Amino acid sequence: MTTPLTLTDTVPDDAREAILAGIRAHNDTLLGPTDRRELFIPITAENGSVDGGLIGYTGRGWLYVELLLVPERLRGQGMAGKLLALAEEEARSRGCIGANIDTINPVARRAYERAGYSVFGRIENFAQGHDICWLLKRF
Repeated sequence: MTTPLTLTDTVPDDAREAILAGIRAHNDTLLGPTDRRELFIPITAENGSVDGGLIGYTGRGWLYVELLLVPERLRGQGMAGKLLALAEEEARSRGCIGANIDTINPVARRAYERAGYSVFGRIENFAQGHDICWLLKRF
């Protein structure tokens, strides 16, 4: 029997969750149950709203930084390094051996390199002349 395939440009939430649940179940079978824990370091504006920060998670011995944004008002003050240092400290306390992050922003890449991260993968000219880079730091 052939399974018909369709293509759409929208992803229903329940479909995303079903696929993610299947991947997680497969990975748990392959690698054992995960110890994944979320990690969030907000930066708040004067009005109390979140306008930057770091979102990531730890799991299987690694910190993965999903999102890191330093608001314009705090750029050039070492804030990215402070966010990374705090996340790394927590990751170590959770038993992690390293961290990884990716970026297309050359300024962010240099900030991560200053914080001790090294590029381990790159797609050159990924978009509009910018490379996308994957960076790693072992603790």
